[in-house]
Amino acid sequence: MKFGKVDNPSIVDFTLPADHAETKRVLNNYGQVGGIPEVYVGCAKWNRKDLKNFYPRGTKDDLTYYADQFNAIELNASFYRFFPPEQFEKWKDRTADDFKFFPKLPQNISHWDRLKDSKRLAEEFLFGACRLEEKFGCAFLQMNHTFKPTDFDRVEAFVNYWPEGFPLTIEFRHTDWYNDPEVASRLYKLLEEKGISNSITDTAGRRDMMHMRLTTPWAFVRFVGTNHESDFTRVDDWIDRIETWTAEGLRDLYFFIHQHMDERTVFLASYFVERLNDRIGTQLRIPSNLEKA
Repeated sequence: MKFGKVDNPSIVDFTLPADHAETKRVLNNYGQVGGIPEVYVGCAKWNRKDLKNFYPRGTKDDLTYYADQFNAIELNASFYRFFPPEQFEKWKDRTADDFKFFPKLPQNISHWDRLKDSKRLAEEFLFGACRLEEKFGCAFLQMNHTFKPTDFDRVEAFVNYWPEGFPLTIEFRHTDWYNDPEVASRLYKLLEEKGISNSITDTAGRRDMMHMRLTTPWAFVRFVGTNHESDFTRVDDWIDRIETWTAEGLRDLYFFIHQHMDERTVFLASYFVERLNDRIGTQLRIPSNLEKA
């Protein structure tokens, strides 16, 4: 993942910002105070070219093995093209019972049409993705970094026709969505009213995306490592924050690990899962990591 990449991560202040003042209210009002959240952890892709040294020799089905190690996938493949319903069903049938997919909406919607008159394409996407059935986690809409709040009306139109029953999270990359207080307040209010998650992306070169404003009692977090020793202290800080959110009522957590060198992803994910289990009492399986060095 190249977005937010920096040449020297050692000079970046990775301190997690304090939560937005409204996050605790959202969790208290709509969450499950005192309970352990449902947690799904995964990578962005499962192919063995990227997850080097993860698959044992002789593995015949990458996805099936991946789904025995992780319980979720941020399905980036669906960003690049529309898949037929039969493909989603085949993926579903190759995964463990507790596995969930988090498919990214196609770039036709987010980058090419930029949400203009996208209802038909959104329906086409969901017509296929709904074949995931109980393994549909939530849809992920990632907007182009050039998409500005001047097109706020397109966001409103899109979330208004997005159907209930299909959870959705949105990542806005242009800095004005967060750094303009008036725009940010309007956006958070809209997403909260519609029950749509405001994605949090923790990446070195774009610390402004750490808005820490949850608009739902569930959180969608994308953690982008830098292949630097600071990755582990950053994970530790996230464990602290997730423990706080859990006490405040966090209902679900979807946490996806990215790396600029993908072959190290599993190692960092294993570290995250092991510490989360110890801290909040989840019982997630710890992914095998065949590259220990």
